[in-house]
Amino acid sequence: MANYSSVTTTTTAIGVSHPLAANELAHACGADTAWVVQLVEVGIVQVGTADAPPERWAFSSTDLQHALEARRLERDFGVNLDAAALILDLQHEVRRLKAVLQAHSVG
Repeated sequence: MANYSSVTTTTTAIGVSHPLAANELAHACGADTAWVVQLVEVGIVQVGTADAPPERWAFSSTDLQHALEARRLERDFGVNLDAAALILDLQHEVRRLKAVLQAHSVG
């Protein structure tokens, strides 16, 4: 006799009209809200007003991408969030510079 299990997947559209809350961002990354607060503190993700409580923060799909990248760096390389912020900044700067070079047909 076959044994079947049921899997339910929930999707959420992220956009300007439907940003992620701090707890949703944390859940998407397998973390807690305190971790999201640390992301904001080190500058990996941005909030409109940092002095607002985390329950009122809103995050974009870009913030989700940055948070997931930071989580991967933590998991795969054991770096702390300060180091992850530096690595992500350097990666984004390299991409930007490559785009500039490509636009000027140098690379």
